[in-house]
Amino acid sequence: MGLRRRLPRASIRFYLVLMVCAIALPVLAFVALLLAQLQSNERVALETRAVREAQLMGTAVSRVLQEMSTTLRLLVTSPELDAGDLEAFHGRAQAALRDGSLFVILIDKDGQQRLNTRVPFATPLGKTANMAAVDSVLESGRTEVSDVFVGATSGRWVFNVTLPLPSELSSNGAALVLTKNADEIAQLALTSGLPDGWSAAVLDGAGRVVASSNKDIGHSTVLEHELPADLVRTSGVIYGAVDSEQKLIAYTKLKDWSWTAIVWGPVATAQASILTTWRQLIFGGIALLSLAVGIAMFLARQLRVSVQGIADMAEQVGQGNMVAPVNSQIIELDRVAKALSAASVDRSHAEDRIRLMLRELAHRTKNLLAITQAMIHQTGRRSQSIEDFQADITERIAGLGRSTDLLTSEQWSRVPFKRLIANHLATFLATPEQLEMRGEDFEIKSEAVHNLGLVLHELATNAMKYGALSVPTGHLLIAWEISGEISGEISGQISGEIPGEVSGAETVAPQLNLTWRETGGPPPSPPTEKGFGSQIIERHAASAFRGKVTVDYESDHFVWTLTAPLKSFIEEDDADEPPELTL
Repeated sequence: MGLRRRLPRASIRFYLVLMVCAIALPVLAFVALLLAQLQSNERVALETRAVREAQLMGTAVSRVLQEMSTTLRLLVTSPELDAGDLEAFHGRAQAALRDGSLFVILIDKDGQQRLNTRVPFATPLGKTANMAAVDSVLESGRTEVSDVFVGATSGRWVFNVTLPLPSELSSNGAALVLTKNADEIAQLALTSGLPDGWSAAVLDGAGRVVASSNKDIGHSTVLEHELPADLVRTSGVIYGAVDSEQKLIAYTKLKDWSWTAIVWGPVATAQASILTTWRQLIFGGIALLSLAVGIAMFLARQLRVSVQGIADMAEQVGQGNMVAPVNSQIIELDRVAKALSAASVDRSHAEDRIRLMLRELAHRTKNLLAITQAMIHQTGRRSQSIEDFQADITERIAGLGRSTDLLTSEQWSRVPFKRLIANHLATFLATPEQLEMRGEDFEIKSEAVHNLGLVLHELATNAMKYGALSVPTGHLLIAWEISGEISGEISGQISGEIPGEVSGAETVAPQLNLTWRETGGPPPSPPTEKGFGSQIIERHAASAFRGKVTVDYESDHFVWTLTAPLKSFIEEDDADEPPELTL
């Protein structure tokens, strides 16, 4: 208890760092002393040795392939081949390659062998067993090494270095091939500089073994499926599974050739000394970890009381109670306690605001239902059939729904004037260029959103049926301007400022002049009988905004104008009565 009381009042970071240090530092120090140098140095040394062996083997194999390529270029320049004397060329090639490890084959473009120094001249020959390599050389036009394959003439695993013949020698054949038995380069796959249990191999472009130091791996073995896929794309060291065992793999891609030299083996064979160090780490680590756990348990006891107090506060806040902050030994926990106490107060205030919003929502819903009821009533009076009624009321309710969606997105407060226009006309426009809006944007109140939305919907419906929006060349201009002098309070509402913070004396009440102008459509003509839509755009628009509506059917365009007090659009009405459709 005495030690507990002497602990300083500190931040939670101090206690957590102290706990981590008490557990981790002894273990890290022990590991640093015994393993850091041994493991790092031995692993790096092994990787360096493995890469060096792979590079040496790759260099030796590249030298063999380069010598074969040089031999081919010399044979192509022989006068016998240039003269087309294939029998003489056969004898010359046999004499030049008398050691018996290399053989020359002359091949047509269809793969037919014309001569093969493995057999006497004029011996009947078939087609090459590796036509894919011939096709690749003829297509690329450069010397290439083939994958290993079983030769048709020798019946043994061989590989070819193929040189395409120049066009002036095409009458004698398409390509000259130098073939070699794959077993004759096995002595190049060595692991003399690596630990026991390591293997070396040369892989062809398909991943098949050309030569290997492991006698259990034959030429038919394809190692690409066991080694990582990126083996043939770069050069270096990777770790991957071979024969279901994790091994280190060093590799190098032969320069200018499609083959790869690799060496691989288990890392454990080169790191036996580390195993002993790990045993020491286990026993020493257990002792040090026990000490660290004891210290951590003591520190955890200090944290428990404070955290439990915070948890009790959080539970009270969750139940909706207001709580006072608790004091603890940890600075950050004290801040959390104060935040929870403030949150409990904020929650109480938020619940009050939610109840107020619910009452407001009930009022808005009543208004919306009243508008819908009047719309259904007036549409039904003027519909000629049930089908007309269903179509008209569906479109009008959809337009009302768009206004409601806008208000919902703005939390039933205010909606930008341009956004209201664009939202209602989006479904009527063939292209965005048909609509032009001209005027300074401002926000309008929720009742004005519904009423103006009804008017815009009816105007757009008429334009779609009879006016500018019925043809692709039609154009619609919606322009508005505010006339008269604007008071400080109204200016604040338009610009988004808080009413009362903008100075300015009350002057002449401003008016909003809104114009709908259609051009480029059919010649307009007054309707013979005014229906519900006409009543909306004339009588209801004038009544809802306490203004004046004029409609002009001129020879080449239709113009609808609304002049109304600006406050009808932006000032909230203190009356609690729902808006009516005045028709």
